[in-house]
Amino acid sequence: MTEEKSKHLEFAQGVINRMGQNSFFIKSWTVTLVSALFALAAKDSNHRILIVAYFPTIAFWLLDSYYLYQERLFRKVYDHARKATSIDFSLNTKQFNKGFFDWSSAAFSKTILLFYGFVLVTLLIIVYCFK
Repeated sequence: MTEEKSKHLEFAQGVINRMGQNSFFIKSWTVTLVSALFALAAKDSNHRILIVAYFPTIAFWLLDSYYLYQERLFRKVYDHARKATSIDFSLNTKQFNKGFFDWSSAAFSKTILLFYGFVLVTLLIIVYCFK
């Protein structure tokens, strides 16, 4: 493998790593924000505060799905560059972009669905128990 190809693969891997870190940060922000709203609702004995937690949870779900979708696209770029004989040094994902269905498959992947589904079900149970 040439040094240019190796450097190109490092760039693609760097983007993939950043997407994974962004996903981790979004999940940690979700847990932090929902926990803070739980504490605030318990302190004030006001279950309506918990209803507010649905909005950022869904927004973070969509954002986390976007990062997973982007990560998958850059994995395809990496795989394409790995197999290519000549290198164009492009990190363009357009040729691998299938549109909404790829993004929706990321949104409903097992890991994303389990995490955000658990948060939403927990919110639902707690709001029901507060009533």
